[in-house]
Amino acid sequence: MEFLDVVRRRRTTNGAFLPDPVTEEHQRLLMEVAGRAPSQLNSQPWRFVIVEERPTIEAIARISGESMTEAMSNGTFFERYKPYFRFSKEEMERRRDGMLFDRLPAPLRPFTSQVFTARGQKLMNAMRVPQSLGEENRKLVAGSPLLLGVMLDRSEYRPGELSSFYSVFSMGAAMENLWLTTVELGMGIQFVSFPMEVPGRWDEIVRLLEVPDDLELMAVYRLGYLPQEQRRPPIDWTSEQRKLPSQYVFRGTCATPQKGWDQGYGRNTAPGS
Repeated sequence: MEFLDVVRRRRTTNGAFLPDPVTEEHQRLLMEVAGRAPSQLNSQPWRFVIVEERPTIEAIARISGESMTEAMSNGTFFERYKPYFRFSKEEMERRRDGMLFDRLPAPLRPFTSQVFTARGQKLMNAMRVPQSLGEENRKLVAGSPLLLGVMLDRSEYRPGELSSFYSVFSMGAAMENLWLTTVELGMGIQFVSFPMEVPGRWDEIVRLLEVPDDLELMAVYRLGYLPQEQRRPPIDWTSEQRKLPSQYVFRGTCATPQKGWDQGYGRNTAPGS
């Protein structure tokens, strides 16, 4: 597969993976490409823990599902992220960023644009939408054949110091290498983020993974092979749009947007952030 094709096909997997274990050959390859990322002074601050043990995956899945239910029940999720949700294809086409909120249970669809209001929150809670979302999230994580914990060396990751920026930047480069490689391998990947949204839940994962004091657990991802037909989950949102070059590229100074590059600028080949 050509490299540029890989970049253009990169996406986040919102749906289920095949149950097949990720081969050790592919695990080694993913770790190799991550380890080849650039880092400040060759510090290589990243560390990874590969998780295949079913009890651990099930426990993290339960934490993730419960966290999603709580964050959506009390409104903190929608309050925090409402700037990123769009409610029509027209708005998505105009803004070309964020997530299109287009898939809810049928009784809620007339109220889609009200999900961020007090009335919408009460309606969603009455219909147990947060519980449905949480259970869907639990199933997705539990059905993943592999989880990947990403950590940083605390001797490099020192919040408030310049080294912290360098280490986070390097971790991002390592994960992009890994993410792009999943495309080549016919795999998918998704950030397991909801335990970060609820106080105390991330610490439970830190303990499950026995993360030592000299490392900081930064992220957990779920990975697996993709089925031929990828179906959207019952409750889902899409993000196939990307900003046009004129919306994020400047020429000479930041006062002059780039012109002439928008023509023919394509979308992703499939929905996904």
